[in-house]
Amino acid sequence: QQRLRGLHQAREQIKDSATSTRDVLEQHFSDLKGTLKKLLDERLTSLLQEVDVIEQESIKPLDECQKLIEHGVSTADDLLREGESAVDGDVGQQNEKLCNFTKKALHIQLDSLPEVPSLVDVPCLSAQLDDCLLTILKNQIFRHGTVASRPPVQLEEFVEKPGGILVRWCKVDEDFTAQDYRLQLRKSPGSPFEDVYVGSEPEFLVLHIDPHVDYQFRVCARGDGRQEWSPWSVPQSGRTSLVPHEWTAGLEGYSLSSRRNIALRNDSQSCGVLYSKAPTYFCGQTLTFRIETVGQPDRRDSLGVCVEQRSGDESLQRDKAVCISTNGAVFVNGKEMTNQLPAVTSGSTVTFDMEVVQLGPCSNEGGNFKLRVTISSNNREVVFDWVLDQCCGSLYFGCSFSYPGWKVLVF
Repeated sequence: QQRLRGLHQAREQIKDSATSTRDVLEQHFSDLKGTLKKLLDERLTSLLQEVDVIEQESIKPLDECQKLIEHGVSTADDLLREGESAVDGDVGQQNEKLCNFTKKALHIQLDSLPEVPSLVDVPCLSAQLDDCLLTILKNQIFRHGTVASRPPVQLEEFVEKPGGILVRWCKVDEDFTAQDYRLQLRKSPGSPFEDVYVGSEPEFLVLHIDPHVDYQFRVCARGDGRQEWSPWSVPQSGRTSLVPHEWTAGLEGYSLSSRRNIALRNDSQSCGVLYSKAPTYFCGQTLTFRIETVGQPDRRDSLGVCVEQRSGDESLQRDKAVCISTNGAVFVNGKEMTNQLPAVTSGSTVTFDMEVVQLGPCSNEGGNFKLRVTISSNNREVVFDWVLDQCCGSLYFGCSFSYPGWKVLVF
């Protein structure tokens, strides 16, 4: 039955994806035809307007020349009729009319009419159309679009993180060279997908995830030197059962973000350790601090984990705690190690990884207990064993900064 269900799901995926692909192709080429028609109509209108402008500008001086010639001919006709009248009139009036005719004829310049341009001197409009455009369009159209039987990248793994999911993907087409990846998610099947990552890495930690809620993810890629994105991968669901890390609210020297995963050392003179709201760090996980902004460093600054919350401490550089200072010094139970990490700067990421190495019997009453700790920062790491006198299923994390301006994100 399970195999039959699997075959049915595979058959449905093929049919559904084929139907969806047909719809996408038909809609795309319909939009393309509409756009091409619009562009051709716009170009035709532009060229016709050019014809109108050249025609009007070329005919205007000819119309003016015609008016001058017609005016000269009309004046000559009037003068001719006046001369005929003077010759045919009475002898007494003949001399006076001839005198007036002569004066008028002398003032009219009948030989100053404009010259009519020859045909070679006037515009002769024509349209120049490059027939190779059709060949270029034909070649481009025949190469436009492809149908892929499967996307070049697929989702590979979902790793639970506190308040987040680490999503990994991989190439399934070895001939495909990816330049960028694009990851999307949606919270419910009816909601639209939203971008959460665009970049060149094959994994991304998605934060602000509600625990015990299924999220759908999909990924696509952009080939090297290409502008368009590949088809989407098959959507897959991921979830986390780990509650998000949160700082404790209410400490005077720190301001928290709405999700309480970002702490900012404010201008308050109050100084102390800001702890997590609960012991939400478990061995086997990776605890990450990311420095968003920096302030003035101090040797008593600290970022780390501890067995318990203690009021009155100014730093995690104490017993039952391991931490790193902003200058890169590493402290175990209040003692500075010989090995040191680079100083933290804006954008630095500090990670804590721990695994259990038990010494002797462990019970609720206590016992020897050892954790192997790896602290990494700026591509450097230190590894050491942290010996405790009690079993610790979970740990608190904390930070302390003497001066304002430090902002740290925990996840």
